[in-house]
Amino acid sequence: MRESLTLTRGLRGLRLVKAPATLLPEVLRRVGLADSYWRVESPVGTVYIAHSPAGISMVTRAKSPAEFEAAFRRVHGRPVYPERHVVPAEIRARIERVKARNARDLRFDLRELSEFERAVLLKALEIPPGEVRPSSWIAREIGHPGAVRAAGSALAKNPVPLLIPCHRVVRSDGHIGKYSLGGPRNKRTLLEIEGAQPETLERLAASGVRYLGNAKEKHYCYPTCGGVSTLLLSNSVRFHDAREAADAGYHPCKGCRPPLAKAS
Repeated sequence: MRESLTLTRGLRGLRLVKAPATLLPEVLRRVGLADSYWRVESPVGTVYIAHSPAGISMVTRAKSPAEFEAAFRRVHGRPVYPERHVVPAEIRARIERVKARNARDLRFDLRELSEFERAVLLKALEIPPGEVRPSSWIAREIGHPGAVRAAGSALAKNPVPLLIPCHRVVRSDGHIGKYSLGGPRNKRTLLEIEGAQPETLERLAASGVRYLGNAKEKHYCYPTCGGVSTLLLSNSVRFHDAREAADAGYHPCKGCRPPLAKAS
């Protein structure tokens, strides 16, 4: 009887015990319900990288951890906690040097996106560093050639920029376009780091040039296929559209896969 009373008093006393602040995040992590985040310096400033057990869930800029945590909760509807462990070297390298390696081997938590939005982002992962593709290329490659605007919207909502390189996607007219992580200036910075020469791309777009043709191989490419410098030296023929290239006897490059000319 006495032991029962002691146990009862002990259980009642538990309500007065305050759990350590680390307990809830740890429990949520262990059951697969928590996101954690790192703070990393990037070529476009400080970014916060959140990840769940399923993969990387958010990359964005913020003025403080509190601002990032609020933004994460607003977007995802769940809390995020500071990560106790250091940033994995492969993620830090990709963030700090952008073109160090591609991120196709990373895991991403894109569960809140639609199937179409996921397809758009995963296709953007295929664009090599130093190259760009228009949003129309993304739409055509995933089997929705008429959904160019929707593809652009999906890229604008990319929850993990830098790692899923939406900065490598330009407007269908060739111009650089907008960027969700700090605007066009940051997009240009990233493209310059990768060697894509955004100023050259803008000049070509302004002049109406969409493709460059290789007179020897008789194929036409997007302006950055294989690297801007190499392409501009070897592909001196310029085309305003696929029909012009086809009429000149050129065929689409098998690497960057520009569109075939529409039947007249």
